[in-house]
Amino acid sequence: MTALDIQISVEADRWPSEEELLAFSSRVLSPAVDFLKSEENQPFPKQPTELSLVFTDDEAIREINAEWRDKDKATNVLSFPAYPLEPGGMPGPMLGDIVIARETVEREALDLEKSFEDHLTHLLVHGFLHLFGYDHLDTEEAEEMEGLETRILAKLGLSDPYAGQEPL
Repeated sequence: MTALDIQISVEADRWPSEEELLAFSSRVLSPAVDFLKSEENQPFPKQPTELSLVFTDDEAIREINAEWRDKDKATNVLSFPAYPLEPGGMPGPMLGDIVIARETVEREALDLEKSFEDHLTHLLVHGFLHLFGYDHLDTEEAEEMEGLETRILAKLGLSDPYAGQEPL
């Protein structure tokens, strides 16, 4: 039985179909779940926990960012846990929502000289970890979260996205 029930919503142009995004997201997040279970002893409920993925554009994510975070600008990914969760805590029946903006992901991928797919993979993992209570508000938290991201991405065949950078 899978640990996640992934729900996909495409709310902007230029994203692949819901079916393609579900397949892609499953390829990324299933290894992330396996990693959290085996390496971090992360518990999961017996029934799959629901995860909502919203694929949108810069304008929509800017509005969400302004409303919920008082930051009137577009961003790459936003995560909204359904319930407050500390790392290692048991998720409820709904894990939460991850919202991703197409144009920002494209711009960042170009700037980073990475493929769109590789950068999207990183952002999915990043947003997913936020739902489990990981954060990067201070150096210690950032080092922990970035370390987990790097190890999960390595399992997916991707290099360290933070190589040569100070923690966020």
